[in-house]
Amino acid sequence: MGSFSEFPAAWRLYLRAYPWHRIDPVPNAPLRKPLSECRVALVSSAGFFRPDQTPFDPKARGGDVTFRELSADTDLSLLLNNHRSKLFDHTGMEADPNLAFPLHRLHELAEAGVIGEVAPRHLSFMGSILAPKKLISETAPQAAELFVEDQVDLALLVPV
Repeated sequence: MGSFSEFPAAWRLYLRAYPWHRIDPVPNAPLRKPLSECRVALVSSAGFFRPDQTPFDPKARGGDVTFRELSADTDLSLLLNNHRSKLFDHTGMEADPNLAFPLHRLHELAEAGVIGEVAPRHLSFMGSILAPKKLISETAPQAAELFVEDQVDLALLVPV
């Protein structure tokens, strides 16, 4: 893991001045059944999308707060990435999308009986959302509703 000192000086200044939001208490919901009986979905902020989907807009003011639905049988080798952040090396997740969207690992956990099953759809967001108001008030509730429709018990957040 890198250190804060590795960022360019301009980014260090920006991050120190950024108006971070604190959520207290952090909302949570305890599992109501064993993990081995849970339907699990992935939520990644890698900015992945399929070739037939509209790319994320890396120039959207404050960040693109939309998401892309990815099915449980998505061919990860076809995923494209247009995450707007240049502060990390994208090479690894582009070479192996499982690093940022571990769908194959999730299927392995289901096959091993660690989780009950893989949800039918998963979500990809773009990270680096600097203006999260619309994400919090509109997009996140829409995403949650999809998971309610899919009877998802647990969503695994994979931040990038």
